[in-house]
Amino acid sequence: MMRKTYKETTPMLYCKPYPILKIVDVKREKDFLTLKFSQGIQRIIPVSDRSIRVIYTKDDSINEENINNKPGIIDLEPYFDWTFEESDKEVVIKLPKLKVVIKKNGASYTYYDEKGNLLLKERRARSKELDTVPVYAISEKDIQKEYIDTADGRKEVVRKADKIKIRDAYRTRLSFEFDDNEAIYGLGQHEEGYHSLRGKRIFLNQGNRKIAIPMFISTKGYGILVNTYSPSIFNDAEDGTYFYTEADSEMDFFFLNGSDEKMDGVIRQYRKITGKAVMLPKWAYGYIQSQERYETSDEILSISKEYRDRNIGLDCIVLDWCSWKDGQWGQKSFDPERFPDPDAMTSELHKDNVHFMISIWPNVNEGCDNYNEFKDAGELLPGINIYNALSKKAREIYWKQAYEGLFSHGIDAWWCDNSEPIAPEWNYAVKPESSKIYDEYCNQLPMHIPAEMTNSFGLYHAMGIYEGQRGQYAKKDQDIEEKRVVNLTRSGYIGQQRFGTILWSGDISASWDTFKRQIAAGLHFSVSGLPYWTTDIGAFFVKNGLSWFWNGEYDLGPKDPAYCELFTRWYQWGAFLPIFRGHGTDFRRELWQFILDKDPSQDADGLKAASFYDALVRANHMRYELMPYIYSLAGAVWHDDDVIIRPLSFEFTEDKKTWDIMDQYMFGKNMMVCPVTKPMYFDHDEDGNCISINANDIDASESFILKVYLPEGCNWYNYNTGDKYEGGQYIKVEALLDTIPVFVKEGTIIPVTAFERSTQEQTGDITLHIFGGADAFFYLYEDEGDGYGYEKGDYTITKIEYIDSQNKVLVDGALSGRFKVEIIK
Repeated sequence: MMRKTYKETTPMLYCKPYPILKIVDVKREKDFLTLKFSQGIQRIIPVSDRSIRVIYTKDDSINEENINNKPGIIDLEPYFDWTFEESDKEVVIKLPKLKVVIKKNGASYTYYDEKGNLLLKERRARSKELDTVPVYAISEKDIQKEYIDTADGRKEVVRKADKIKIRDAYRTRLSFEFDDNEAIYGLGQHEEGYHSLRGKRIFLNQGNRKIAIPMFISTKGYGILVNTYSPSIFNDAEDGTYFYTEADSEMDFFFLNGSDEKMDGVIRQYRKITGKAVMLPKWAYGYIQSQERYETSDEILSISKEYRDRNIGLDCIVLDWCSWKDGQWGQKSFDPERFPDPDAMTSELHKDNVHFMISIWPNVNEGCDNYNEFKDAGELLPGINIYNALSKKAREIYWKQAYEGLFSHGIDAWWCDNSEPIAPEWNYAVKPESSKIYDEYCNQLPMHIPAEMTNSFGLYHAMGIYEGQRGQYAKKDQDIEEKRVVNLTRSGYIGQQRFGTILWSGDISASWDTFKRQIAAGLHFSVSGLPYWTTDIGAFFVKNGLSWFWNGEYDLGPKDPAYCELFTRWYQWGAFLPIFRGHGTDFRRELWQFILDKDPSQDADGLKAASFYDALVRANHMRYELMPYIYSLAGAVWHDDDVIIRPLSFEFTEDKKTWDIMDQYMFGKNMMVCPVTKPMYFDHDEDGNCISINANDIDASESFILKVYLPEGCNWYNYNTGDKYEGGQYIKVEALLDTIPVFVKEGTIIPVTAFERSTQEQTGDITLHIFGGADAFFYLYEDEGDGYGYEKGDYTITKIEYIDSQNKVLVDGALSGRFKVEIIK
């Protein structure tokens, strides 16, 4: 019997081999090492004794113009103190405090510190992947768009437009193998309230409540800064551990080793590469009063006067949107009916040591003079009414408008709102999923901003304000007082610390859960390299509205004791942030608004109608009393590349219990702040009615207790009571309404001064609160408080030492009677 045969008509799928990166040539060229492959080039540039930059392209050469014109990075001096060795299997690069081993077959990198300890391994295979993708721009010929009213003003939205391919770019993926025994922080500000970022998927797109910064930092003492300006994704989940970017001309990243300085050292390396953070004026660390919104110059002056009359600290008052005439959104000018004499208004404020901040916008209504100027110059973004901040010419026009219409009238500071400036999710009634938001961002933004630069608008916007204001002082025909640039803005990116910016967390909603998540958001942001961050104290939205973002839980606002309690705890926390600022809509936010019409309840532990107000004033005064300490922390940010608000793991890396604690944090290196993030007096029942938590509670005192962790390795003092505790344990601490638990490490010096109504009035003696049990030192920073003399050396740093065994205080190495001293043991 013959076997029947069949002719194959459909062949099996053919497996095309993956083109594994194989190093075919290694060559040192001046200050960098070149690795050549059959599929491209990698360039390794040592930038210090412990950090390198890696650039990878599939092209035959690296585009020098591309890599030398990335706005977040400053020009660096070439670094030459390094060597390399080549064997059959590896290339090894040696720096004084970093060793990089590169496999010739696969080009996977492994990083070691100077002691040979493993810091990070890239994935063994396919550690660096590039995928060519087309980049498009829109054609404005047959564009379809409409105007919509948003929380950020009247905006043009493109509904349909033809796309034109303009070039190719790469999607990039850099894959890692994290150690099981490490925690990861950073990547900007995210509202989810993450602890460690291990096991998380983070979408890095800018948004109203989201600040994307492509840098993370590890408890092992290293960091990765990805030099991208496109949307990106950090992933440490089931499908891999990697950093992915949407559109880049090449893969470009820095490996930063903190060495013996650990995570602080990573921040210092970041600042070396992206630039120093500038000093803000001293007044910027006082209290800033804002709300949505003050409407006239008379109202602004009356609010300022009441703060002074009530003896409450105030250093700045803010004019939110609509300084302009009605219908002229974004015009940089004053409405003459509501602000008939802005020079007189700012002069009156300045006489009382109150500074004036004003909000300005990148979007301008069609028909305004400012709009017409941009339109005539061709300096609007394609298809929309937003100026092109990526253009130097557009930035110069923007500053000219801001100077002529506002700054020339005595403005002290800017509030550059809506600096994303496009957040598609805010056009929905129900909030989309994070992946959907990211996809829409990636699809919509490149219609207006080059795909490789969509995350960088806020960086360029801030650059224009900073360079414009400082450039104004250089004009000899301008007789204006030199003021340090202050720019409160909602979007940030790598390098933005150079431009006098303060970031805030956007239009959040009032709830205890939001409050707690904000603490973690601020800490992740701070360790992403930018030092100045704040929040809308009490949240922007308080009521529960129709839109997904207007979802506060307190429709009665300050008339609801439950909201008064939340606001008070939020305000107490705000007093221990780099910048101390109140703001929001729905209800007024001046502190006296929180005096209730009647005593809240006989069951609420004796609270009176003014109890919330009194607690707020106490927190306000405490902020000003701590000003010598706070301004010295700011001095260390500039002088030493330091970090003000810090996860506990920064100081106590060896204590793994601290790795996931993000509702306590260090304020400086020795003071630990423990915000109260739960209601202790009032809450809402299921029907939304305010109820007293302690009514008919036999053991009501337990309701006023906060559980706090004291990291191991030292003893701790309760800053409020002086009580001493051993570290490495949880304790219960009393947290009555007027108290925020704060602890200091033994061997700590905290300089304080008497409360005054503004930082400019604080010229009194300094008292050193010394918490004994160990030797201590503190560097007291002092300068003129404003202007740029500090850049020329016009400052003093006084070293204060405490020798515990002798109860002796030395100032710059000698006994001194300059300071009052209080020693607690």
